[in-house]
Amino acid sequence: MAMDVINKFYSTVHTTVSQLSGVLPGNNVTREYEVLEQVCTAGVGLMWKVYNGYKKSTKQEVSVFVFEKKMLERWAKDDRETMLETLRRGVQQLTKIRHPHVLTVQHPLEESRDSLAFATEPVFASLANVVGDAVRSDKKLYDVEIRHGLLQLFDGLSFLHNDAKIVHRNICAETIVINKNRSWKLFGFDFCIANQPSVDGKSFWPCREYSTSIHVLAQPSLEYCAPEIALNTINSPESDLFSLGVLVFTIYSGKPLKMFGSDYSSFRRYAADLNQRKYPSMNSVPSELIESLRALLHPSPNMRPQLHELKQIVYFQDVGVKTLSYLDSLYQWDNLQKSKFYKGLPQIIPTLPHRVNLHSILPYLVKEFINSPMIPFVLPNVLLIAEMSSQKEYCEHILTHLKPIFKLNDPIQILLIFMQKMDLLLKLTPAEEVKLHVLPLLYRSLECDMPQIQELCLAVLPTFSNLIDYNAMKNAVIPRIKKLCLNSTNVSVKVNCLISIGKLLEDLDKWLVLDEILPFLHQIQSREPAIIMAIIGIYKIAMTNTKLGITKDVMAHKCIPFLMPLCVENGLTIAQFNTIVALIREMFGRVEKEQREKLEQLSTIQRENKPRDASEILATELEKGTGSLSQGAKANTSLTNSVNSDDDMFSGFSISPPTKQSSAPSQGIQQLKLKSNNDALKISHTSSPKPDILSSLMNSNISNLSNSSSPKSSVAPTSAMSPIVNPYTSPGSNVTSPNQSHSTDAWTNNWHSANPLVMNHQLASPQANNSSNNNSSSLDKLNPFGGGNKSASVQRQVVNYIYPSGYNSSGASGISNGNSMSSLNNMNNLTPLIPQQNAAQKQAQDNKNLNTLSQQDILSFLN
Repeated sequence: MAMDVINKFYSTVHTTVSQLSGVLPGNNVTREYEVLEQVCTAGVGLMWKVYNGYKKSTKQEVSVFVFEKKMLERWAKDDRETMLETLRRGVQQLTKIRHPHVLTVQHPLEESRDSLAFATEPVFASLANVVGDAVRSDKKLYDVEIRHGLLQLFDGLSFLHNDAKIVHRNICAETIVINKNRSWKLFGFDFCIANQPSVDGKSFWPCREYSTSIHVLAQPSLEYCAPEIALNTINSPESDLFSLGVLVFTIYSGKPLKMFGSDYSSFRRYAADLNQRKYPSMNSVPSELIESLRALLHPSPNMRPQLHELKQIVYFQDVGVKTLSYLDSLYQWDNLQKSKFYKGLPQIIPTLPHRVNLHSILPYLVKEFINSPMIPFVLPNVLLIAEMSSQKEYCEHILTHLKPIFKLNDPIQILLIFMQKMDLLLKLTPAEEVKLHVLPLLYRSLECDMPQIQELCLAVLPTFSNLIDYNAMKNAVIPRIKKLCLNSTNVSVKVNCLISIGKLLEDLDKWLVLDEILPFLHQIQSREPAIIMAIIGIYKIAMTNTKLGITKDVMAHKCIPFLMPLCVENGLTIAQFNTIVALIREMFGRVEKEQREKLEQLSTIQRENKPRDASEILATELEKGTGSLSQGAKANTSLTNSVNSDDDMFSGFSISPPTKQSSAPSQGIQQLKLKSNNDALKISHTSSPKPDILSSLMNSNISNLSNSSSPKSSVAPTSAMSPIVNPYTSPGSNVTSPNQSHSTDAWTNNWHSANPLVMNHQLASPQANNSSNNNSSSLDKLNPFGGGNKSASVQRQVVNYIYPSGYNSSGASGISNGNSMSSLNNMNNLTPLIPQQNAAQKQAQDNKNLNTLSQQDILSFLN
């Protein structure tokens, strides 16, 4: 659709240019004026083609009248010359006459080989183009336009007859032109006659008799000629009044009283009928005009009414007609009279057709913009017409005149009127024009001294905040609102400033709110309830808006400390107090929730990243190994529940409680438990992805324990077993009693560490016969829980060392015990790898080795 319109427009322009290219190239009019599309035709036979155009130097809008000489090619040579001369004379006469109701010539007639052309004020159409049934609806005349146009013709003819002393002689629809402002203008002075002096001092207008030998278009139209011209050869100003009556009838009926063409004899017969007062039907003519119309058509010139008398008839007493007529004479009145008229105009404008308001009233109003004191009276009427206009009409006819007014500060009422109609301006004004002209107007309104204007500006500002770019909002709008709020002494203005800021928050970003808006609220010293509630509203919007979102730090450090004193201000109602407290509670709840979540997250991260010591790692490994035991091992584990064993991960370093001589079942249970622990250690360390010193030591000790408890040892006959001899027992020591001997031998032969960190082949056996005051072994220093001296009744502690592989006990002697555990009985083949040393040296070496291992190797493992 759009392409069709563009193509149609291009085709029209191209056709017009092609037509003019062969007509106007040699015409001087084209030097100063740019000719555009054709808009209408006018003049005798509608032979003048009227084009829109503008002056190249000033861009002033004009209409260019063009007569193409090729239209006379079929005429006789004499008729061609007569016609051209008639047209030249008519334009020359028109150029000499200056009157508001006579078409104004902007550029005189220019003639070339192919054309005649001249420029005038902008023209809408000739009356012949807008009268008749074939006229488009958008060009049909309203009744108020006809009445006003006739009054304008009365004024123009009165000027011709009384001042210029000219008889037009061809008043018809073709010679009446309607300009752009819908004013009716006289045109077509081709057959006009000026008065001639006479001997008696009376005005005299010579009459040229109609000739059938001359082309019909080279003579006045017979349809509009007065009967006295044909019957009495008399020509007078009253002849123009008869033509005016025929024109009125043509406007309403669409055609003249009768069509004659070039039949002059028929015209004479018709003139004789008019002498008998035979008038055609006037049903289409308004009733209040019929009597005056018949008087104008009277066959006797002396019986026709004068123009000033016609103005007083009821037909012209319409309010709209009087309004338009008053605008025509507006330049004659002073400012006081004008102001009274403009004050009453808003009641009349809605009663008039929109085209009349836009083209007949608006041009007079915008002319008053040069008169600054009258702008406050004119501007409301202009905006009222804009309210009835489309955006296209507003941009074409109104906006161009408002742009200079947007920049005015005086009178101050201008800003007030614009603020009251700001919604209309924003609706009709394009976005780019809003930024260039409307926004500066708002800035000035915020800086003025009238509270009413300031409040109106603050109320309309948020409605078009989307048209304001971020930099303008940040650097121009917000600072002005803040300044106004802090400096104004009017509470209503302060409240409206805060409300406006609250509405603008959605168009701001988070950092602008945190850096500019919230600190600004702390600067407000007023504590009126309305201001407090406006501040609360801003905080609530800023906190609940997902785009803004006040952080918990800002709420904790700035918002809550600022809001708390507000809730105890005097003058608050219970509802206002509840609103403030609810906001504070909501802020505190959010701070509590977010801070708790933060601390929980930090705690979790610290636990995950905290380095673990060796005991924690061993406990984790044992738990994994225990979980992977078979169902049978779990069953055996249930048997060990009755055995008092210490599952603490530091048990390897502590001294076991004293043991009594246990029976065979208890030894079997201990053996199962030991085997189960060994299997767990094997499983957990076999699956370790990263071998290290600790793992190597554990694997080495576990393999020794497995070898010592192999089936070969377990199946050997009891009688064949060699007695277990403590290699660390001094040669001179004797066993005092069987029980004591058995207990001592069991302790010495079973002395090994369950801790994989202990290097057993470098450890010396504790002394068999300690003093009664020392009931703890030399490994007491290894107890992480600080196990020290025990009570005197506690027997000597047992530490189970795991002997490394390759330990050979051949040649060693000891006491055999058939009730000992199988894992301990298999240790008879172990041989100590360290040489015999005295007790003090072995104890010192033991402590040294353990300290070195526990400090260095464990640190290496952890790293």
